[in-house]
Amino acid sequence: MASQQAGVRVRKLNKWYGEFHVLKDIDLHIASGEIVVICGPSGSGKSTLIRCLNLLEDFQQGEVIIGDTPLTRSAACVAGMRRQVGMVFQQFNLFPHLTVLDNLMLGPRLVSRLSDAEARALAHEYLERVRIGNQADKYPGQLSGGQQQRVAIARALCMRPRIMLFDEPTSALDPEMVKEVLDVMGELAKDGITMLCVTHEMGFARRVADRIIFMDRGCIVEEAKPQDFFDHPQHERAREFLSQILSR
Repeated sequence: MASQQAGVRVRKLNKWYGEFHVLKDIDLHIASGEIVVICGPSGSGKSTLIRCLNLLEDFQQGEVIIGDTPLTRSAACVAGMRRQVGMVFQQFNLFPHLTVLDNLMLGPRLVSRLSDAEARALAHEYLERVRIGNQADKYPGQLSGGQQQRVAIARALCMRPRIMLFDEPTSALDPEMVKEVLDVMGELAKDGITMLCVTHEMGFARRVADRIIFMDRGCIVEEAKPQDFFDHPQHERAREFLSQILSR
């Protein structure tokens, strides 16, 4: 579906929930290999935006292009996009009746049509990658929240996506578990994968992101490199947001 150098382009994207205009003329270009953090107050449209990028949400106007291919609702496009774009949610969404290994093998077997042996080898590879290779035979309920989220990250990576979307991946975790997930994400950022992450973890954003996007009321209000965003925010709403979130 997408080119080898898979980036993201969004042009004049608009979305409504009934009469509520949740995304307003969003224009955005994410280069291949770029790490972008999207932040902003609750209700600003952050999660809706990234859910539109993998067709978990429909949009009424505009265009999303992954690599060289515009997103459409055709079965072929959706299937291709699911292989190219991985997503990690706030909730882990693991199948509780399957072992960790079986959770990871499911997508490669059903979607990528790998053999059991190939899917198993791939699952073990990515469990080691997220540093929980010794948990393969456990069930999700036997793991901590941080471990479950790392399983969810490994599951997405098993599809070998070129783009990873993270929707507040640490918001459901206890504070002591946040660091282990952010550390794994930081390691992934070094691998050249394109990443878009909605998060309020500003330390992670400052350390890992190539660019910060600040949203408010359905609009992109400010875009900047991390140092410029944190040290010299240009928009009053961004300054207010940072003063509130950094003082916690």
